[in-house]
Amino acid sequence: MFPLLKAINTLFLTKIKLRRSPENFHLSQELLSQYCGVMGKEMGVEKLLVLFLVLISIRYSEQLQSSQGQTLLRIQHLLNYPTALSSWNNETDFCKIGPSSTVTVVCYDENITQLHIIGRKGTSPLPRKFSIRSFLNALAKLPSLKVLRLVSLGLWGPLPDKLSRLSALEILDLSSNYFHSGLPETVSSLTDLQTLVLDGNRLTGGIPDGLGSLSVLAVLSLKSNSLDGPLPDTLCDLNNLRVLSLSKNNFSGDVPDLSSLQNLQVLELEDNSFGPKFPQTGSKIESIALRNNKFTANIPEKVQSYYQLEHFDISSNNFMGPFPPSLLSLSSITYLNVAGNKLTGMLFEDNPCNTALDFVDLSANLLTGSLPSCLLSSSRNRIVHFSNNCLATGDGTQHPFSFCRNEALAVGVLPQHQRQKHASKVILALIICGSITGGVILVCLTILIVKSFLAKKASAQNTPTRFISEDASSSYTSKLFTDPRYITQAMKLGALSLPSYRIFSLEEIETATNNFDTTTFMGEIPNGQMYRGQMRDGSYVTIRCQIMKRSNTRQNFMHHIELISKLRHQHLVSALGHCFQFYSDDSSVSRIFLVFEYVPNGTLRRWISDKHARRKLTWTQRIAAATGVAKGLQFLHNGIIPGLFSNNLKITDILLDQNLVAKISSYNLPILSENVGKENCLTFPVGYNQREKYEEKLDVYDFGVILLEIITGRPIKTKNDILLLRNQLQVSMMGNGVNVVDVAIRRSSCSSESLRTMVEMCCRCLYEDPLDRPSMEDLLWNLQFAAQVQDDYHSSDASPISPLQPSGQLVIQ
Repeated sequence: MFPLLKAINTLFLTKIKLRRSPENFHLSQELLSQYCGVMGKEMGVEKLLVLFLVLISIRYSEQLQSSQGQTLLRIQHLLNYPTALSSWNNETDFCKIGPSSTVTVVCYDENITQLHIIGRKGTSPLPRKFSIRSFLNALAKLPSLKVLRLVSLGLWGPLPDKLSRLSALEILDLSSNYFHSGLPETVSSLTDLQTLVLDGNRLTGGIPDGLGSLSVLAVLSLKSNSLDGPLPDTLCDLNNLRVLSLSKNNFSGDVPDLSSLQNLQVLELEDNSFGPKFPQTGSKIESIALRNNKFTANIPEKVQSYYQLEHFDISSNNFMGPFPPSLLSLSSITYLNVAGNKLTGMLFEDNPCNTALDFVDLSANLLTGSLPSCLLSSSRNRIVHFSNNCLATGDGTQHPFSFCRNEALAVGVLPQHQRQKHASKVILALIICGSITGGVILVCLTILIVKSFLAKKASAQNTPTRFISEDASSSYTSKLFTDPRYITQAMKLGALSLPSYRIFSLEEIETATNNFDTTTFMGEIPNGQMYRGQMRDGSYVTIRCQIMKRSNTRQNFMHHIELISKLRHQHLVSALGHCFQFYSDDSSVSRIFLVFEYVPNGTLRRWISDKHARRKLTWTQRIAAATGVAKGLQFLHNGIIPGLFSNNLKITDILLDQNLVAKISSYNLPILSENVGKENCLTFPVGYNQREKYEEKLDVYDFGVILLEIITGRPIKTKNDILLLRNQLQVSMMGNGVNVVDVAIRRSSCSSESLRTMVEMCCRCLYEDPLDRPSMEDLLWNLQFAAQVQDDYHSSDASPISPLQPSGQLVIQ
């Protein structure tokens, strides 16, 4: 065996000599042949054959390297000998060229796998004799090429169909050249492609549908071209996509639903004609840039839960509806630009901000109130713009309050394009008709008012009770929908798919309940009864009949009604309207009918710990339900003025709708207390004082009790139940004692990290000292983290592991 090893060693030494002097290859080959002849006598035929194969492989390797070197020299020629490649010649060992900022060649197993050539920015197009087909044919002679970057080299022509010949490509960057025409369909045949960058060319047409078949594509960047048309729905199939950058093109229409792309982190769509709907994305999004498009919809509520969002730019559009102040305090936000829209709403000095927020532009909207003091803090070198709103800044950069009020109402009544189209006609008609009909209208109005007054007076004398009608509360309705605080709430109705808050007549209430038939009775409540009603349009509602003590006038309840009218949120059983009934003798309120949406699927306990439940919620559904309750509580605390705290929330107060979305059905409404009508029963606090902070932590404790029942699947009815289960849960999560996690969870798989996160938050919520309990923001962040971890686990298809193993799944024994 030793002679064979000696021979192979000699051949490798010869290989090194051949690299240094290729012209002596034939001489060296002859010497080796003689050497092998001598060695053959010692080794035998079989071993000599092995030696011969090694010799052939050496020669093939040298020829392959020489061939790829000639290909690179051919590329140098086709690129018209750019300065960056001036050092290339026949003697160059390309696999040993050190990387630089302009040229990099990477080899693996003596095959070229990466080629980076970066020219000067603004390089002129190559001469007319340049042929993109010849250039591609040369590149095709590098079959192992995985990374190809040819930037600012003056390349021009259409992207050829034969691009598919570069079948091993994983990264393709041809930015800052002069390619024109459309993207070839054959790009979809590059099945290993992970990054496609074609920025700064002259490409036209649309994105081919086949691009969605690139299952491993992570980066798609087509910025600064002339691409147009709508985006194909097949983009939703790019499950590994992390960056979608299409800025500075001519794309139009609504963006496809990208919420299924859970890995998407960057969405850049500036300077196009996208719209009108806000793009839907997954929760991992870190950057959204929509500047200068044609978006006109509201900012979706979901955006407020993007805990990884750092950059948010929707400026220079036509976004309407309320501006969510919570965007200022998103946990990761550093850049926020909403300038040049028609966003409404009221800001307050105590609105919180993320301390990492470096840039804020609220300019040219319809915002009122006071600029949050955190934006004016001198502790950071923060840039803040807020001119051309109706804020109380006193610096002369704001419109009067009436301007924003009128603009907000106009936005809600008539779309922009219709106002522009018919403005001149309306003005002309008003001028012509106004002088003719003005007098007639004034006389008619006078007659109607007198008749209405006389009719109401006669009705009050002849009937035992009377009811508020639409006309009777016109002053309240006017206030409700002209004050910017209430405009903000009204704007949210479209997102909730609920009818506008209104005043119901007693006739409607009686018809809906079949004159309060016993079949519609749902149960007793403090100071009243609950009924299920069916409206004329077929929809069901819940009607709460509240019996009032004498001496309370309608005016005593107006602050409470204003508060109730704001209770409209995805995770609240939202208020739809009300009706007053009065005593005839002293005009005080006898009964109040509060109308809420009807939630059909019963309480959360029924789906968690009820022994007679047909089926129980999965772990993913339980996380979603807990997150919904937390969002509802956050809205009660911060989404309305004044906030509602100390809600004494129980799991039986959480209802599930037809989609199993959790909704809070009971809140600390002053109108339901024994002291209703007294001056001290409702306060309007300014700022986030210590009492509010303490009361928030009471709700956090109640939430912890609900979370404990969600995790253990056991009904909790006493303080002792809470203490016992909490202690058992803590012990079991350390691997000791009896496991108290719900058996329904044990039988199904869930992420160990997700469960641990939920358990930790549950235990923190149940701390005895309220100051040690987490904030609602902290709760929401951790709940969303638990949901994301669980989603990631389901997509990974991991196998079961024990509860104490640190990796992805939990199946508890």
